[in-house]
Amino acid sequence: MNIFSRRFRAFVMLLAPCLFLAGMLYLQSQTVQPASAPAAIPVSTTDWGLSFQTEGAAPIGNATAEDLAKYNAYYLGDTSQKIIYLTFDCGYENGCTEQILDALKKHNAPAAFFVVGNMIETAPDIVRRMAAEGHIVGNHTYHHPNMSAISDQAAFQKELDSLAALYKETVGQDLPMYYRPPQGKYSTENLKQAQALGYKTVFWSLAYVDWYVDKQPTAEQAYAKLLPRIHDGAIVLLHSTSKTNAEILDDLLTKWEDMGYTFASLDQLPC
Repeated sequence: MNIFSRRFRAFVMLLAPCLFLAGMLYLQSQTVQPASAPAAIPVSTTDWGLSFQTEGAAPIGNATAEDLAKYNAYYLGDTSQKIIYLTFDCGYENGCTEQILDALKKHNAPAAFFVVGNMIETAPDIVRRMAAEGHIVGNHTYHHPNMSAISDQAAFQKELDSLAALYKETVGQDLPMYYRPPQGKYSTENLKQAQALGYKTVFWSLAYVDWYVDKQPTAEQAYAKLLPRIHDGAIVLLHSTSKTNAEILDDLLTKWEDMGYTFASLDQLPC
């Protein structure tokens, strides 16, 4: 090793402790910043959803029947009997609802029709027929907004009260106290708000994609969803705007009857 290398090595050995000490003093001089707390998570919209595990068995909802019951809310009826609760969402009239009513009358099957303001305004005679033939007419709100975005109780109540007032003016009866959240969007706060107003919130345990008027399923496609997935205590959601539903309902009800099912009104939901 030459003289230059020896001197350089000695220099580094003398300098290293100094650098280490300087680094430690620098670190001690710094103020440690605590990690920032996570932002508060706002109450979020929940889309009602189902998971079918076993053919012929009730699906699992994204809230249990027991949890929903705390807020007078349901997605299943009496699962100890072969009972079906038929419900229809009615956003507007496009020529299908009377055929649906005819099929229900033929089978002596009660149903619930969840209507919005437009349905009552544009098809009052059909809404009056629903009530006259013993069906429940439920509250689907006046304007069909995302109700989970409404946190103010007064604004929430106005959507329901406006529809109820229009129904009474049109039919001459009080609107039955059943509520279905538009698009299935809800929050725990919504369930509390509806309960405070005296409503039962009604979700569903069986539905299929029947609401695209310009892309209606075939009868075979409808049966493929509605027959194997039917189950005891099912609350079935169909749309009254569906041409397919209007065309198959008579036969569909017959098929369900052949499977041993009967039809019940939401008034017969277990408390």
